[in-house]
Amino acid sequence: MTNGKVLLLGGTGFIGTALAARFQQEGIPTYVLGRNDVHRLESLLPNCHTVIHLASGTTPGSSAARPGLELDNLRLTLRLLDLLKTQPETHLIFFSSGGTIYGNPDQLPVTEDAPIAPLSNHGAGKASQEVFCRALRAQGHAVTIVRPSNAYGPGQTLKNGFGLVRTILEHARQGTTVQIWGDGDNIRDFVYIEDVVEAGVRLAGLPHDSETYNLGSGVGFSINQVCRLVERLTGNLLQVDYRQERRVDVRGVVLDVSRLDQRLAWRPRVGLTEGVERTWKWLRST
Repeated sequence: MTNGKVLLLGGTGFIGTALAARFQQEGIPTYVLGRNDVHRLESLLPNCHTVIHLASGTTPGSSAARPGLELDNLRLTLRLLDLLKTQPETHLIFFSSGGTIYGNPDQLPVTEDAPIAPLSNHGAGKASQEVFCRALRAQGHAVTIVRPSNAYGPGQTLKNGFGLVRTILEHARQGTTVQIWGDGDNIRDFVYIEDVVEAGVRLAGLPHDSETYNLGSGVGFSINQVCRLVERLTGNLLQVDYRQERRVDVRGVVLDVSRLDQRLAWRPRVGLTEGVERTWKWLRST
């Protein structure tokens, strides 16, 4: 565990909120900055030993027709990297995107050494931020890049075009129609929030790490399989509307997480069935 203060940039989102709670539980002083609080970045950063950059204002769908939206994400990252140049002892952990950055890889599960070939503007934006992070790494700075798959679990708010498990569960609860782009056989890797947090906390305890890691379950499920699982666990039959497939959607991605296992002895502990069941229980209690 890190001995210094942690700054969570984008810390008011789903993963950031969960990480903040865990750091608080561990007694680690933590600053939490949302996208509206970035004016505080310059004053708080010198006090921090670790920075976890989670901030992103786009999804693959939201910037599909408006690539310029990705510029805000890039500007924020460049501002952070510029400030970190004067803090060589501060460890940066940048959360990229394992679900979009590889595009349609030739082999599954996909390793971190596979070519970067995003299909979406969102994935391209993450890729560009990674390149700048690696440039800082090449200058001797400790920079860890994390490529998470589709995180889900209790605490995830409903967000249009984002969070498939949360969205499908909401439709099951409300009896509304699930819109699926394509035939529903697209394969995704889903990782439970507690597993994401555990990996993040362990990485924060490696102040000199400069590696790139996939963070997922290592197991793939189709969207149709997730729908059937939700129906079985909730007892509610879903109404599904299949739409024409979109070019920005990856056909299949499953992450090889062996590098993270070798570095941290980390493996995902919560499978999809258990995770969806826990999330459904939480959702019904809200």
